[in-house]
Amino acid sequence: MDRKDEIIRLQMDVIQEMTRSNLRRISDDLWGTQGLRSVSGELPTLPQDEPGLLPAQKEKAMEAAEPESQDPPQSIEELKKELSEYIGLASIKKEVESLINLVTVQKLRREHGLPVEDLSLHMVFSGNPGTGKTMIARLMARIYHSLGILSKGQLVEVDRSGLVAGYVGQTAIKTSEVIAKAMGGVLFIDEAYALTTRGGTDYGQEAVDTLLKAMEDHRDDLIVIVAGYTELMEEFVHSNPGLESRFNRFLFFPDYTVQEMLDIFDMRCQKSGYRLDEDARGLLRTLLALFSLDAKGFGNARGVRNLFERAVSAQANRLAARPDITREELMLLTSEDIRAAGGGEDGQGLPLEFPKSGELPKARENRE
Repeated sequence: MDRKDEIIRLQMDVIQEMTRSNLRRISDDLWGTQGLRSVSGELPTLPQDEPGLLPAQKEKAMEAAEPESQDPPQSIEELKKELSEYIGLASIKKEVESLINLVTVQKLRREHGLPVEDLSLHMVFSGNPGTGKTMIARLMARIYHSLGILSKGQLVEVDRSGLVAGYVGQTAIKTSEVIAKAMGGVLFIDEAYALTTRGGTDYGQEAVDTLLKAMEDHRDDLIVIVAGYTELMEEFVHSNPGLESRFNRFLFFPDYTVQEMLDIFDMRCQKSGYRLDEDARGLLRTLLALFSLDAKGFGNARGVRNLFERAVSAQANRLAARPDITREELMLLTSEDIRAAGGGEDGQGLPLEFPKSGELPKARENRE
């Protein structure tokens, strides 16, 4: 293995360790699709996924796959502290705090024998990609578990492909199996509008009907959160009277500001043992200002993560040619690394024309 390969391997080890750390943190309070993900992001094959199993066999396989015991819920104070430490999301934090207060007071009224409202806790999350929707959904599952609303507090995340089958009658079975995994927790459906936008011969409506029935039958131990682009989510909810009556809590996730995206990049650097050179910081801020003009395409926090990982790879390529590398150099991300991460050297990845020092970047008219 030559020196360049060795440096790249060391850098990839850093990224993998960061990923393992994040997965260990969330697996303490999740089971099912989120808690069982490996470092590679793939799901292990569960017994109930094997073809040819009878319904009774599938039920037994599901029971065998479930953990024998659930971790005790976290304290609500601990969860509030975690919420406050998230970067940005000021309006979302306020909405979540308000919801916590409402549920807490309603619970106290019930304990004192006072009448309580029949709360609908299903929610619609709308906003561009990378604005924290899945992260907040995961937190809400743990909050509801802490408040005694949900018995387990896991989050099961699916999209259309996880609910809709290709033949008549199979969609209801597939959707019911997902609902069974989500019982006691939160079912998070990303891009939920894809269930109702495929035309009359599509089986998405069958999934919606199955979902609505489950939300009614299991209202005491199942919460559904649907998410996606703002305009399309409004169309989805208003496409069916049953959806309108069950989803009456809307949380809008705004795009991150340039400073918030810079803070997210700094956080990733800190957790992974890197730091930004001052010249690199100025260039990064300029690039993020440009990317924010197309927040949907860039992906907000998701785009920042991708930019960080490309910068790490660019640093590895730069250092590999050097005979002696110090610890400080291994930690430092330079403007050269940021420029390469943004596509400034090979023209790949992002539609940029990189500026001279002190100039603002220009968007390319055509991607090459």
